[in-house]
Amino acid sequence: MYFSTNIKLLRKRKGRTQDDVAFALNMKRSTLSGYENEVSLPTIQALISFSKYFGVAMDTLVKIDLRTLTESQFSQLERGGDVYLKGSNLRVLTTTVNSSNEENIELVSVKAKAGYTTGFADPEFIRDLPVFQLPFLSRQKKYRTFQLSGDSMLPIPDGSYVTGEFVQDWNAIISGHGYIVLTLDEGIVFKIAENVLETEHKLRLFSLNPIYEPFEVHASEIKEIWKFVNYISSEIPDPMIPPDELIRTVAGLKKDLNLLKSRMGKE
Repeated sequence: MYFSTNIKLLRKRKGRTQDDVAFALNMKRSTLSGYENEVSLPTIQALISFSKYFGVAMDTLVKIDLRTLTESQFSQLERGGDVYLKGSNLRVLTTTVNSSNEENIELVSVKAKAGYTTGFADPEFIRDLPVFQLPFLSRQKKYRTFQLSGDSMLPIPDGSYVTGEFVQDWNAIISGHGYIVLTLDEGIVFKIAENVLETEHKLRLFSLNPIYEPFEVHASEIKEIWKFVNYISSEIPDPMIPPDELIRTVAGLKKDLNLLKSRMGKE
């Protein structure tokens, strides 16, 4: 674990004192000093705070010895080009297998979503999730199913179960495709992604429901990404109105509105 040496190195490269960083992160200087000198271990909340402050993924802060980076690599990191963007063997997914040593599909229900945000890397938490198999999916890939909540992805109904394929290399994300994204701030979201990781180190996320505004997440905030494969729902989506019928419907509404206005004017 390289957390202590990494935060000290990042602090000094920014030209910050311990007092500066402690003030910015709303912690005591003695607490920061304890982290830098390996006297104490950081909490999850502390890791999140340092990750946001330095713009570096938590995995990188803990698992990568930043002292081994070249100056060009370090410059890229400081500009937001985290080494975890490219995917590596260090991005280890906590998973389960069945009695035949085949990957399970773990189910993250609406009730389990909050716990998953912090327990996604905890073997015990993942082991307690319900599991199942879908025989038509590849046995060579890793899948997980998440239950939707809300109407941001209509016509996919609220409560649907969305299955995703684990994405190891985030540069492989295809703009315009659906992805399940886990961040510690937003939690689990299912959106249509625009991949601007290479140029801006971000994903832009769009809902199918146009009343919801798109938003961006920085690579350093992302913990897992799953590519949309299918969804299961007990509801039948609302029918699509043919274009000609939609035009007639709008025209009828305009006529009714004008009639209502005329009646109100007479009154």
